[in-house]
Amino acid sequence: MKYLIVGLGNIGDEYVTTRHNIGFKIADNISKIIDTEFELKNHAFCANGKFKGRNIYVIKPSNFVNNSGKAVQYWSNELKIKLENILVITDDLSLPFGKIRLKKNGSDAGHNGLKSINNTLKSSNYARLRFGIDNNFRPGYQSDYVLGDFSKEEQKSLIDNIELSSEIVLNFCHIGIDRTMNKYN
Repeated sequence: MKYLIVGLGNIGDEYVTTRHNIGFKIADNISKIIDTEFELKNHAFCANGKFKGRNIYVIKPSNFVNNSGKAVQYWSNELKIKLENILVITDDLSLPFGKIRLKKNGSDAGHNGLKSINNTLKSSNYARLRFGIDNNFRPGYQSDYVLGDFSKEEQKSLIDNIELSSEIVLNFCHIGIDRTMNKYN
């Protein structure tokens, strides 16, 4: 079985430590766990390896979050991966920091990366792991907040939260969405 794991984030050194790049951080950790490295290929940085007999393809789109759909469409078509075997990792303003929620499908909830993927795939029937980044910003400063770094307090538990998120993603690949949701949500 083949799975496509998509970590959302923005390319560029200035975005590496931002809240919006949590998908990239989790994708990097999964790559480390399955002992593979990323290479720049068509529309994404790609890594592939095995986990408990499953073929895992991890991508980080090589354009900005708002245009992530192009990479997801290309790689899902190229690898012939079914929608139910795609999982997108994204930040979520509506969840408290560190709260992790796995969902089978759903709306874009105002997230431009998910909106791009939904529009390109013409579907929202793929799994997503939403990582809570909280909404601790003044009105009109959402962009500054998501493109800002995690606070010192948040950084204390960030590594543990990334590890847990990676575990959830790999369980999705191994035991399926329903059992993983029952175990972690």
